Amino acid sequence: MQLAVLCAVCLLPGGLALPLPWEAGGMSEQQWEQAQGYLKRFYPSDPETRDANSLAAKLKQMQKFFRLPITGMLNSHMIEIMLKPRCGVPDVAEYSLFPRHTKWNSRVVTYRIMSYTRDLPRMTVNQLVAKAFRMWSKEIPLSFKRVGWGTADIMIGFARGAHGDPYPFDGPGNILAHAFEPGPDLGGDAHFDEDERWSDGHSLGINFLFAATHELGHSLGLGHSSDPNAVMYPTYTKRDPESFQLSQDDINGIQELYGKRSNTGED
Repeated sequence: MQLAVLCAVCLLPGGLALPLPWEAGGMSEQQWEQAQGYLKRFYPSDPETRDANSLAAKLKQMQKFFRLPITGMLNSHMIEIMLKPRCGVPDVAEYSLFPRHTKWNSRVVTYRIMSYTRDLPRMTVNQLVAKAFRMWSKEIPLSFKRVGWGTADIMIGFARGAHGDPYPFDGPGNILAHAFEPGPDLGGDAHFDEDERWSDGHSLGINFLFAATHELGHSLGLGHSSDPNAVMYPTYTKRDPESFQLSQDDINGIQELYGKRSNTGED
């Protein structure tokens, strides 16, 4: 089972064996380790292509994804990007967690909210999850039905630390949530870290609607977009909750998987 994780930068300990190419000046040892960990996590090696495993190649992949000048050299702007809150799915499409473009085959996908956050009323969580699903269902011939018990296609919940899958949460400030691609068992499930401060958009904290819409995009089979205006862009950014909507890039991606919704709700 493969995983998508919406997170603040979660850098792996250790790093790549060689020093990174650096455009201007030196860096602290901690900065080096952070940069190496970022590249190792989000631009994993291609076992069949040795050149793609070099540091310069990984830097070029990152620069290409974020639409930066492709130099193969590390600079302060890239370090700034590395420190932004973001999702944990690799950015390189061919190495992403969704290479097979998996999707739901049923026209009605069920979901169940198993547990709630203390930060928001249950009714608010229910409404925001339903709104996130509506944003996607407006564009595709899929319907989403909430169930109150039993096993649904997409199980949604808040948890702390170890919570029954191989990806324990790590407390406030790092991993915010994760979701699994469509499939059996954990497939499609979306988990949110209860150690974060969740908001309805009218108070301080992580906007749950934004996070839920992104994660449910992964639950439907989408990977990441390099369009900074897209919901599926890997970094978390605050947006106006009143004008929040899918970008054309998100719409194109989800319709590539499921087709367009017609006026009658059919293909």
